[in-house]
Amino acid sequence: MVQITYRDALRQALIDAMQDDETVVVIGEEVGRYGGAYGVTKDLIKTFGPERMIDTPISEPAIVGAAVGAAMTGLRPVAELMYVDFLGMTMDQLTNQAAKIRYMFGGQIGVPMVLRTQGGTGRSAGAQHSQSLEGWIMHMPGLRLVMPATAEDAYHLLRHALTLPDPVVFIEHKSLYTRKEEADLSAPKLPWGKAAVRREGKDVVIVTYSRQVHYALEAAEAMAKDGIEATVIDLRTLNPLDMDTVREHVEKVGRCVVVSEGPMTAGVAAELSARITEECFDFLHEPVIRIAGEDIPISVSQALEAGSVPSPDLIGDYARRIVA
Repeated sequence: MVQITYRDALRQALIDAMQDDETVVVIGEEVGRYGGAYGVTKDLIKTFGPERMIDTPISEPAIVGAAVGAAMTGLRPVAELMYVDFLGMTMDQLTNQAAKIRYMFGGQIGVPMVLRTQGGTGRSAGAQHSQSLEGWIMHMPGLRLVMPATAEDAYHLLRHALTLPDPVVFIEHKSLYTRKEEADLSAPKLPWGKAAVRREGKDVVIVTYSRQVHYALEAAEAMAKDGIEATVIDLRTLNPLDMDTVREHVEKVGRCVVVSEGPMTAGVAAELSARITEECFDFLHEPVIRIAGEDIPISVSQALEAGSVPSPDLIGDYARRIVA
């Protein structure tokens, strides 16, 4: 067990993967000499050189397009985008090419790449640098989607993503990079695609992922003081989506709240709510409640930004309502 930040866990995962597999390369704006926008690739160029830590022009389509081509021809690239908000510029390369190539080539070739990026609120970065766009990726067949909440998962899920034969979108929450935790980097506790039950309780199930896992746990601890016990499920990956674990706990408890930082309308929370309702209908005592981001551009104002996405108090408020 080691004390490690989320950022350093990601960095260690890249170091270990690059040492184990010489085909792993990192491609992106300022990933080499500068060390990455959020410091994940700091000093890696000293160990692996500019041939494997490849600085690119400021062109997200070029970064992802180059990664797709490199993956098809024998490398295992890690493409870094500074912000998930820039996914829109890469949608042809990512969703029409990377996601479709195995199918279009009849299984003869794949695109073993990882697209690392960060999303979410918490830095007053404004409407164009604070979005949660995982719903876009979750909607697209052919792309795996990872959103770790802990340093330990950041390490193990990135290591596993770098062994897969198909493209993985790996979204890191910008507010988690400096979070320090005790982590076991020797072996993963859970297999790929398996949700983690972070807390068990008899009154309500909270299903969530990424930073909202920590908010849900904070809300659960506050509710426990009032005699309300919550189960908190960390999905870890959104594709694959572990509905077996969700269903098991919802069927036992009968009440469920789903939480996402992404927008409410047609978002991840909507999909989760629909799936839980369909698969657990006979066991639900109350309708599934969605808690999600407001359907508005994110403000640069700290107060307005914080108020536009779920908070521990908001999660606790809605969870108490469904139990009452």
